Amino acid sequence: MEEITIQEIPGFRMGNAQNLEAATGCTVILCESGAICGVDVRGGSPGTRDTDALHPVNNRAQTHGVVLAGGSSFGLDAAGGVMRFLEERKIGRDVGVTVVPNVCSAILFDLKCGRADVRPDSAMGYEACRQAYCGQWTEGSVGAGTGATIGKSRGRAFAMKGGLGTAAFRQGDLMVGAVMAVNCVGDVVDSQTGEIIAGALADDGVSMADSQRVILESYHNAKDLFSGNTIIGCILSNADIQKAQATKLAMVGHNGIARAVHPAHSVFDGDTIFAMCTGEVGTSFDAVGILAAEAVRCAIINAVKQADSLGQRVSYGELQQKWQKR
Repeated sequence: MEEITIQEIPGFRMGNAQNLEAATGCTVILCESGAICGVDVRGGSPGTRDTDALHPVNNRAQTHGVVLAGGSSFGLDAAGGVMRFLEERKIGRDVGVTVVPNVCSAILFDLKCGRADVRPDSAMGYEACRQAYCGQWTEGSVGAGTGATIGKSRGRAFAMKGGLGTAAFRQGDLMVGAVMAVNCVGDVVDSQTGEIIAGALADDGVSMADSQRVILESYHNAKDLFSGNTIIGCILSNADIQKAQATKLAMVGHNGIARAVHPAHSVFDGDTIFAMCTGEVGTSFDAVGILAAEAVRCAIINAVKQADSLGQRVSYGELQQKWQKR
């Protein structure tokens, strides 16, 4: 298994657009030739668009774009701009009078990080596509990760900055990667060491409070104290798999969330993973699944480590600097 960049996986374009003042943005993953696509929703508070068509029993054969956006349910509007961009380039399902791009979307809640009255919209979705075609790609506090925060078990005052990250791997000619926007209730953990690397801060502002412990100790309180959450992402691969297997691949990808986030899939998260496959390389399903779960895990870690501080939310990098000064 060799680590590669996600841009090395052929057949996909990716782009971001964001408003740093408002602390929100969107990320697009495009496949002009169409990809077999599946989705799996594990969190208890999801926000999605056009995901029913991805069910294995339904008719949709290909998907041309996936949109990851902030803005809570308002951010689903960004998909309209992606559809307009693709239609202008004749990318989509030919219905005679026009083409209809198949575009799915999932959102995360970032309204409390910046300006609640500014959300990803059609114009921002269009701009993210333009950036994808220009080959402009960055990670960290950009795109859907712009206003992302993590570790809300003690409230927003003790949360840290999340972000957008990627990871990808190659085994022979098989390539699998993941794009993840990290905005979870829980803490992000390096599963190889067991160390909490980012999440809910303790009172000293530099130590980790341990979200699982905080949640367990307040088990009697069922009030939603953690609004502003969700991990969303997309697995990309050149694997040749069927539509039902793409759904299963999205499900297996959630193993990566479970390895990297404690607790994962809370009732206040809307954790959603898409899987897009271009069908170029014959492979066993389990081989793709192993690479996918690891790509998701590593993308989450990378999202946190590449994030920049924004507003009152300290980043992993800034926190490391504080530790060095102690």
